[in-house]
Amino acid sequence: MTIRHSERARIAAVVVAAGLTLAACGGGDGGSGDGNGEALSGPVVIDGSSTVEPLSSAAAELFMGEHPDTNVTVGTSGTGGGFEKFCAGETDISDASRPISDEEKEVCAQNGVEFSQLLVANDALSVVVNKENDWAQCLTVEQLNTIWAPDSTVKNWNEVDPSFPDQPLELFGAGSDSGTFDYFTEAINGEEGASRTDYNPTEDDNVTVQGVSSTKGALGYFGYSYLEENADKVKAVEIDGGSGCVAPSPEAAQDGSYTPLSRPLFIYVSNAGLSKPQVVAFAEFYLEHNTEIVEAARFIPLTQEQVQKAQADLEALKAKAGGQ
Repeated sequence: MTIRHSERARIAAVVVAAGLTLAACGGGDGGSGDGNGEALSGPVVIDGSSTVEPLSSAAAELFMGEHPDTNVTVGTSGTGGGFEKFCAGETDISDASRPISDEEKEVCAQNGVEFSQLLVANDALSVVVNKENDWAQCLTVEQLNTIWAPDSTVKNWNEVDPSFPDQPLELFGAGSDSGTFDYFTEAINGEEGASRTDYNPTEDDNVTVQGVSSTKGALGYFGYSYLEENADKVKAVEIDGGSGCVAPSPEAAQDGSYTPLSRPLFIYVSNAGLSKPQVVAFAEFYLEHNTEIVEAARFIPLTQEQVQKAQADLEALKAKAGGQ
């Protein structure tokens, strides 16, 4: 399984923490087979969102620990790039930090790719600055729009707010194939994909961490789990969505007060994948142990209402798999 170097220590810790929890609960499915007495084997191919990747990687490592003859690979082409592969029939599961679009659904339909959507976690999309930044404690949505609008020419912090210092502004953020890019641009600029282009785009959130942490006047954005992982390198900006400044946190994402940057995270499972016992078992494992994996991987858990929906969706998926 391919995991970025900076993720290896984190995933190892996740596996240890979640593995201990699963063991205390009696393990996974109580065995190593597919329900018919046969050991699971074969590939599970996943690609998509870099935000969801650490969660899927943690689930994959735990799953392979129980089913060593399986091989789960997790790529990071971005949500859009992941759906391109998914709708071409190249992957079994697509990680996504936004719902699949109508255009993507149409491509899937044209290629005969049917699928199920499963909600796996919540996120508080986090705006971050350099540790030495002592002026931007809170930014309004309007100020973020001033910075990121397609026609923005802002290059200095004092252009955002006259009280801010004369400090060059350098921007880092998600690339255009990223669901994080789609969500952020719609929430801040009012239109998906609408953004200034003179910034440092990347599908790898670790690049944004490196850029922001090494540049005093930098500003960037990525998913909450990367903020948690890199709290010693960057710091979060509180966001004022109209009701006062709110910091990104699990509680604020779940209760809706972290607006407009809280969002759900998904995986999509193809019907073709459901014909493979190892893919069905992995999807079941992902949701049946979702709480332990999400918390160990520093993601934001589902609300009770979301848990109930996820459980219903899992039962529907299992029924669909049984009819394959």
